Amino acid sequence: MKIRLIKRAGIGVFLAGSFLSLPAALLPLPADSAGPRILSADRRLALYSLNSRKSIDVEYCQAGYYDPEALSAIDHLLRDPINGDVRGIDPKLLDLLYELHEKVGGKAPFTVLCGYRSPRTNASLREFNKAVAEQSLHMQGKAVDIRLPGVPLAALRTAALELKSGGVGYYPRSGFLHVDVGPVRSW
Repeated sequence: MKIRLIKRAGIGVFLAGSFLSLPAALLPLPADSAGPRILSADRRLALYSLNSRKSIDVEYCQAGYYDPEALSAIDHLLRDPINGDVRGIDPKLLDLLYELHEKVGGKAPFTVLCGYRSPRTNASLREFNKAVAEQSLHMQGKAVDIRLPGVPLAALRTAALELKSGGVGYYPRSGFLHVDVGPVRSW
């Protein structure tokens, strides 16, 4: 049996009928409260960070388990653009991006305008733009602002809304889509 361990603290798992709480615990695929989805056990994401001008193309889930090295690489790519702070990106958000890419038949990597934002960066942005949420899910690693070359922004929005996996913010004048794994809502 192939077991992958993950470096995310505080996660417990059931293994052979007993509960284990380990500093490095298995991180199985998430249960979907909206109903079952059929997803590939192997999942790959290609991302391009507009802030760092760096790219990643990584299989972040293998044989049904999240790969800790791949998750760490994604966390680093989507770090706070101002101070470089890194926070774990919620794997549910990665699954949402994977599903969205599949749904629209994307060929190019997602362009990421904003991934994780530290509370300090979020407060600074809020000073200039009151539309920035005070309790933004970006601060929890649960939100990302994206575009997908080759896919019209309106089509990306429609697909994200159809997935019903969280929040969808449409910013056509700024040329990006916000998606998160919070409550299902749109603006």
